[in-house]
Amino acid sequence: MAEACLAAVFGLLIGSFLNVCIHRWPRDLSVVRPRSACPECEQPIAWFDNIPVVSYLVLRGRCRQCHARIHWRYPVVELLTAGCFFWFALHLGISLAASKYCIFAALTIGLMFSDLDTLLLPDEFTLGGLVIGLVFAWFVPVPDAVLALLLHLWGVHLGAQAVSFLEACFGAFVPSVALWFVGWLFEKLRHKEGLGFGDVKMIAMIGAFLGIGGALLTVVLGSVLGSVVGLIYIKATSKDASNYPLPLGTFLAVAALFAAIDGRDVIGWYGGMLR
Repeated sequence: MAEACLAAVFGLLIGSFLNVCIHRWPRDLSVVRPRSACPECEQPIAWFDNIPVVSYLVLRGRCRQCHARIHWRYPVVELLTAGCFFWFALHLGISLAASKYCIFAALTIGLMFSDLDTLLLPDEFTLGGLVIGLVFAWFVPVPDAVLALLLHLWGVHLGAQAVSFLEACFGAFVPSVALWFVGWLFEKLRHKEGLGFGDVKMIAMIGAFLGIGGALLTVVLGSVLGSVVGLIYIKATSKDASNYPLPLGTFLAVAALFAAIDGRDVIGWYGGMLR
C-alpha cells in the first residue's frame, strides 16, 4: 500500500506536467519555456501556487493575481493520473510492468483531454507513445497471444521477447489500418471527413501497449460510448448532428484505460461466450 501511495504522489506530479502538455502541444508551444502563467493576466505562476490539487483548493479555483477561474481540467487530470498510478502500482508492485502501464495511462489521459479541449491529438502523445510501447514490448510481455498462435500454426518459433515485440507491432498495425479504412470509406461515401488521422495514430499507440485484443476492445467500447454520449449531448443542446465534431479520441481514451485495467477479463469473458 505504501508503494502505491508513493506512486500516486508521483502521479500527481506527472499529472501537473500533463496539464502543461495538454495546453501547449496542440498549439505547437514548448513545454519547457516559458514558465507556466495565467492565460488571462499572463502573470507567471509561483511554485507555491503550482502544487498539484492543493493549490487549486487553496486558491478556490481562481488565479491569485487576476482572480480568473482556473479550468476544472487541471485538478481532474492530476487526480485521474494519480488514481491510475495508484491502481497499477497496487496490483503490479513497483515493477517494469507497472511503469509501462503508468506511462500508458499518462499518455492516454493526455490524449483524452487534448481532444476534449482542442479536437487535436498531438503526435508527441500518439507517435511518441507508439515508440515507447514498442520499446516496452521487448521487456514486458504484451497481454495478447494472437500473433503467437499464428506463428505457432505456421511453424515459426521465436524467443519470448521477439514474439512480444511482434505482437505489439501486430496490435499497432492491424487495428489502426482497419480504422483508417473505415474512415476512408466513410469519406468516399459521404464526401466529408468522418475520422481524423490522429485517431488512427492513437489506436496504433494503444495497440503497441495492449496488443490487438486491447486495441479492438478500445475501438468497440470507445465507438459505442462516443455514439451514446454524443447523441445525448446533441439532443440536450439541440446541435446539428451532421456538423457536430465528436471528440472520438476522448472516448477512445476512456475505453483504453478500461481495457488496460480490466480488458483481459472482458476479452476472456467474451471468448468464453463464443465457445
